[in-house]
Amino acid sequence: MAKNITFIVTKDCQLACKYCYLVGKNMKERMGFETAKAAVDYILGDREQFSEDSVVFDFIGGEPFLEIDLIDRLCDYIKQQLFLLDHPWFNSYRFSFSTNGINYHEKKVQQYIEKNKSHLSIGITIDGTRAKHDLNRVYKNSNRGSYDDVVRNLPLWLSQFPDMGTKVTISSPDIPFVKESILHLYSLGIKEVNVNCVFEDVWKDGDDALFEEQLVALADEIIDRGLYRDHFCSFFTGDIGRPLDPERENQNWCGAGMMLSVDAAGNFYPCTRFAAFSLRNKKPIIIGNVREGIDRDKLRPFLTLDRLTQSPEECKNCEVAAGCSWCQGENYDAASKPTIFRRSTAICRMHKARVRANNYYWSRLERLETKEEIEKLRNREGACCDILL
Repeated sequence: MAKNITFIVTKDCQLACKYCYLVGKNMKERMGFETAKAAVDYILGDREQFSEDSVVFDFIGGEPFLEIDLIDRLCDYIKQQLFLLDHPWFNSYRFSFSTNGINYHEKKVQQYIEKNKSHLSIGITIDGTRAKHDLNRVYKNSNRGSYDDVVRNLPLWLSQFPDMGTKVTISSPDIPFVKESILHLYSLGIKEVNVNCVFEDVWKDGDDALFEEQLVALADEIIDRGLYRDHFCSFFTGDIGRPLDPERENQNWCGAGMMLSVDAAGNFYPCTRFAAFSLRNKKPIIIGNVREGIDRDKLRPFLTLDRLTQSPEECKNCEVAAGCSWCQGENYDAASKPTIFRRSTAICRMHKARVRANNYYWSRLERLETKEEIEKLRNREGACCDILL
């Protein structure tokens, strides 16, 4: 099991994506090296609390590569300390990025990649066709789309990380572009496409029907063209849309409380979504800082979270509950009270539409492939997971 530790290195970004949950972006809050160093020293110095076998150091913004100088220096420090401390993570760590891809080609970014390639994973976010991507992923202060500036860097990225996938976000206005966008990403050379609907309550009457229509049409294209053999789309997975056993499958969907985030001020959060720039309606939940460490009393409620402690009865008894996801931060932000124990159900209809399309997809495949091949495909698909950042 890996510990996920997130550094919010900046709250700035070149883009102002229309569906972005980061409502407090700004150019002022940038992490300094001393703050980042203090966080590393605290984490590496407490092996009892951070006892996992491996670690993922995740760098986010805003756009993390805007702070490549800090990140490069910090990663050098992490590697040095892991060696000097004879830390168990020395040969079991990874640096992880989700980037908008705009400055991926720049010299400093490429030098960093070359230096850390064996312990690095980088995902570039592209939403699909130019029409879908530029509908939402626009430059701040101009509303100009960013598609061309991202696509130009895809060949370089794929040559360095050929097995990495991209993530696509679906919101109400771009549902009509779903099918062609997934197929377009395949045509660009991306073989794994992870997709999620935004968790916020943005959905309109009829969105679920249109969504299902798009997914059924996509299923037909993927199957008719044999793309399912060597491509993946997280819309179609082998183990969703069934009831859940409350005794065996009662875990929390996300890792809030199990992961750790730190911001430019040195504050610790149970997840990035509990930082102020991620919240529309609620106050941030700070569980400690780099000087005093983690306050276990503030962390403890997150460690008690599971499906039953926060779900309404309709979710507990839902016949298609498997695969229905949630964001702990959005649960908190959308709740009528300041609680983390109230699950938001804004994507309920969208999940059910996905389940119906997923059933159609597997029903068609089962008429074409042997039971053995179907089992392989289901297992392969089940090994993948949606990217929810």
